[in-house]
Amino acid sequence: MKVYISNDHRGVGLKLYLQNMLVADGHDAENLGTDNPAERVDFPAVAKLVVDRLEIDAAARGIIICGTGAGAVIAANRYRHIRATRCDRPEQAAADRFHDDINVLALGADDIDIEQAFLTAKSFLESPFDATERRLRRIKEIS
Repeated sequence: MKVYISNDHRGVGLKLYLQNMLVADGHDAENLGTDNPAERVDFPAVAKLVVDRLEIDAAARGIIICGTGAGAVIAANRYRHIRATRCDRPEQAAADRFHDDINVLALGADDIDIEQAFLTAKSFLESPFDATERRLRRIKEIS
């Protein structure tokens, strides 16, 4: 699966770990964020990098990392083609994919263990969407 990963200065370590682990797991993980924790980057700009890619590549998914994950998810959800969620557990990511066809995962670098983040991201990328009529109708209502 193609995944675009972006991050602010607080998410550098987590992003680099996730990118390496996801590539080793067979995913095509493209780094859009900063690799320098001293380079201050605002979360709206981080979200926009992923949002812009997903507008062109709708089959891909995105992961956005900031300190809490909250700012990134708020910024991403401003765009009609984005359905972003902040998750801390694999089961939560799987449920959000299944019910709401989430295409962006937000992670809080300050709040999650890196191994838990990988398991959550893996679940997000590998979980299906239940494309029943009622779920598709709901997606259309918010898009």
